[in-house]
Amino acid sequence: MTSTRTASEERLAEPAEAPRRSRGLVTEIVQALEADIRQGQLVQGQKLPTESALMTRFEVSRTVVREAISRLQASGLVETRHGVGTFVLGPRMEEGPFFRVTEQDMATLTDVLALLELRISLESESAALAAQRRQDQHLQVMRQALQDFEHAIEQSSDAVPSDFEFHMEVARATGNRYFSELMSYLGTMVIPRTRLRTAGNSTPERQQYLRRVHLEHQHIYDAIAQQDAESARAAMRLHLSNSRERLRKAQQGLPARPPSV
Repeated sequence: MTSTRTASEERLAEPAEAPRRSRGLVTEIVQALEADIRQGQLVQGQKLPTESALMTRFEVSRTVVREAISRLQASGLVETRHGVGTFVLGPRMEEGPFFRVTEQDMATLTDVLALLELRISLESESAALAAQRRQDQHLQVMRQALQDFEHAIEQSSDAVPSDFEFHMEVARATGNRYFSELMSYLGTMVIPRTRLRTAGNSTPERQQYLRRVHLEHQHIYDAIAQQDAESARAAMRLHLSNSRERLRKAQQGLPARPPSV
């Protein structure tokens, strides 16, 4: 007898990795794709294989593939063009000074707090501009990111890909490419819980924490949808300030170089 599975059942059927093993798989995929790019098997301007193809090749979940692509974006090796796909930019040239944030630069809570201060300044204004300039397609992507975030909470995931996608789409909605290029460059390193073990590691506490983040995202979305620039600016500032305060509280009693989550 042939059975037809729903989309939800297919998502549940994706390979599920424990958090620690998942991080190792992400690194393996990043290294493999970096090698393909540097060895010329993937050339500049070429479109990366689809998420489904990469899932099949590496036998991992969609979440792991998205995290790997986000890291490649942060490394400047690929760029994602909304609605088109992800394309190879080619090996980064290491000549001359340039602004960069590496994983080593995000080794401590102090480093992450410093980046959050930068984000508060940039993304608050980004949200205000997004409220003034957003198009229907931007709202659609934001709504999908919110739905994916909620689904991730239900599946006990850390919701990092959907979290980053929401902030990324706010940046795109500004219509100013420098906001979106900076977010794309930073990648998922801008999400604090990708780097540090925050308070609430047990499942109930972590889900409560993620639900608070989800509600804050919803307030940002509502203001942007209503084209209320001041409320969008205030909602984004409150969201990132709350993240900063949560990390400051988590800093108490943690070692100088806490393990990543």
